[in-house]
Amino acid sequence: MTARIAGRTADAPAPAGPYSQSARIGRVVAAAGQGGFTPEGVLLEGVSAQTEQALRNIAASLAAVGAGLGDVIHVRVYLTQPSHFEEMNAVYESFFDSPFAARTTVFVTLAADLLVEIDALAVVSGDAP
Repeated sequence: MTARIAGRTADAPAPAGPYSQSARIGRVVAAAGQGGFTPEGVLLEGVSAQTEQALRNIAASLAAVGAGLGDVIHVRVYLTQPSHFEEMNAVYESFFDSPFAARTTVFVTLAADLLVEIDALAVVSGDAP
């Protein structure tokens, strides 16, 4: 069995439960769901600000195990309101290059005042750090 490497960085919020910010087994990396919280735990206001912060948190979590946004093959976006889709999508597009990763977007109820949560799956070409 290939060893699991848990990613941990101060550049993203600490996990709120028994999970890792990211995890890597071999070349596969998963970044846990991230919301619009700063690393200090401050929730930003508005879907654009929360989407940007969530993606910054995803990038930091991926980097903790040797991956980057360019390695992402699938993203899941959870939104609380269908009316937030266009704003989220505009911010999302600024973080990724074409050809884009596959993506699923669903509308859900999230904790607290979260408007968006995002997780990601990546595959890297190099060995684990």
